[in-house]
This record gives sequence, C-alpha cells and structure tokens, in this order.
Amino acid sequence: MKRKKILFFIYTMGKGGAARTLLNVMNNLDRNKFEPMLVTLNHDGEYEQYVNEDVQFIKLEAKRLRSGILPLAKIIRKEKVDIVFSTIPNYNMVAILAKMLSFTRAKVVVREADHVGGSLLGNLKCLVYGRFYNRTDQVISLSEGVKQNLVEKYKLKPNAIEVVYNPLDIENIKQQIEIGELSKEVAPIFNQNEKVIVTAGRLVKQKDHDTLIKAFAETNEQVKSQLVILGEGPLEEELKSLAQKLNVEDRVHFIGFQDNPYIFFHEADLFVLTSIHEGFSHVIAEALASGTPVVSTNCKSGPSEVLANGEYGDLCPVGDPKSISEAMTETLTLPPEALQMRVSKGEERAQFFNANKIVSRYGQVILNTFKK
Repeated sequence: MKRKKILFFIYTMGKGGAARTLLNVMNNLDRNKFEPMLVTLNHDGEYEQYVNEDVQFIKLEAKRLRSGILPLAKIIRKEKVDIVFSTIPNYNMVAILAKMLSFTRAKVVVREADHVGGSLLGNLKCLVYGRFYNRTDQVISLSEGVKQNLVEKYKLKPNAIEVVYNPLDIENIKQQIEIGELSKEVAPIFNQNEKVIVTAGRLVKQKDHDTLIKAFAETNEQVKSQLVILGEGPLEEELKSLAQKLNVEDRVHFIGFQDNPYIFFHEADLFVLTSIHEGFSHVIAEALASGTPVVSTNCKSGPSEVLANGEYGDLCPVGDPKSISEAMTETLTLPPEALQMRVSKGEERAQFFNANKIVSRYGQVILNTFKK
C-alpha cells in the first residue's frame, strides 16, 4: 500500500496539550503506512525540538490564523497531501477552509479536545463549528464526554464521531525522569522533610488555581507541605496575592513552564488538578505514568474517564476547596503499603493510554476515511 501523506496543522508547537498530542501522534505513526508532515504558523514553539527528523516541517510566513488559510491551501495542493489533520476549533476551521480552497481530494480529519460551550455565545460558536465539521471526513473526540458535547452542542451525529484517547508516550516519560534533574533553585523545595504537592497547567480561569491554593492552605494546617505550580499565564500575580492573603506565600512556588515536568511529578508526593472543565486531562495520565498519586476535580469530562470513575485516583466536586483538601490530606497520610499499591495501580492505568496502542488506533481511524 502506498504511504498516505498526512499534514498536521497547528498554530504553534508551543506550551500546550494539543501540541504535545500532535507530537506523540506524529512521532509514533506507522511509517509503513504514513508519511507525516507538520505545518505551523510563523511562531517558535518549545516542542519543535522533539519532532522526529523524518517529519517534514514547514512554517508559513503568516502569523495570524486567517492569514494562513491560502498559504496552507497551496501547500496541500503542492505537496499532494492525502490527509489534513488538525485539532482545536479555530485551527480546525482554518484546516477545513484551506482544504476546500486547495481544490484537492485530500481527506480532512479534525480532533475536538475540550468540553466547550455553555454560554449563549459559546453555544452559537459550537453550532457554527458543527456546520463546518459536517464537511469533514472524520471527527475525532478525545473522550466520551467530549463526544456527548459534540452531539448536544455541535449537533453532530454520534456515528460521525470516533473516540480516541490521548496517546501517552510512557517510554519518553520514563526516560525524562531518568535523565531529569531538579535545578539548584527548585531542589531545596523537595529536600525538606515535608510533603510536596504539584500541579501543571496554564494560569487561567479554566484551571481554577484559586481553589487549589485555598485547598492547599487547609491541607497545610494538617500536613506541612509545599505546593509547586508548573505553568505560566495571566493570573500569576492574582494567585500570588491569594497565597499571601492565606499566609502560605512562602509555601506556594510558581516556577513557570518546564520542558520536563515529569521529574517534578515523580519527585512529588501528590499531583492535584482543580480544573473547571477538561477534554481528557492528559496531565493526569502523565502523573500516573510518573508514579504519582492523583487528586482531581470531577469536571466535565476527562478526569473521570482517565481515573475510571475514581478507581485510580480521587475525584472531588468542582470549586470545593474543603473536599479537595480532605482528599489531599488523606492521600498524603496513607500508610506506605497503601501508598505503594495506589502508585502501582496508577502506573498500570497509564498503560491503557500507551502511545503505541493509541496511535495505532488513530492510524486505523484515519485510514478508514478512504473506505467511506
């Protein structure tokens, strides 16, 4: 069978779960079946350095999404692309329009990664996206919850959507833990005779770090701890003020984006996620693979699927510092044997999302578009 040329389109290979997912899919696709190429706008991204050498990488001259439609259409035509793959609504719209303007028979596969909508404006946007998604050859949802949202708010037919979970590159995670080293500035946080709690994500409203810091302040009264926050975003100063107001500013550490978050997960005693909504929550699966217990909000719609309704980690109500604090305290005070059992179960669960298996599923779903 002739290899299919698949073009992955994204704004930038920057700090985010979408870029990390595309990276895992591109790098692990079966080269006997696919010839992957990557197209981004003219921006530098932290994950570019991890793209395999055999992936053709093109940066458009454009820096804005709408300016990238025609250049992307030209590449689709010039490179004789068989499949255009994109993720996130705005990028998906560009990919769909570019394919249409390429006047080729390339297949379009779009991936929806979050549980969006809710407000009047948000629901209207979903309807518009749905109109365009209906013009694609395949819609991929990264969780059952997101699929349900696509049916309800995008008005897509259930049989037009395939659920494929995020691929987890466990081998790379283990390698990064092995070669990773905490910096001299950060190492002392982990070397005290106290528990360390870690989280990772953009400092934005969706991740609800407010609730996390409030829960941490309560937990710290029971178990002396340190909170390490990985990520950047517009709410950093506001969150620092909250930590100061709660008298834990010397125990809450904002250390920004990290190329290797896995060494932080591995060295910590607990990973906590307090998001208001998620599509899948890749970072929870990464924490499990790093050998770290997890406490998460039971937000729509990913955490409960990753943690199998609480079998592999605690699920708490959204925006409830008290219940999150109680779960954190309980986990941090587990007897050694119970803790090891929980870690082992988490690592076992992470294998369910192993990149080799999940990317194979991606490949099959994409190839099936040629049978329709």
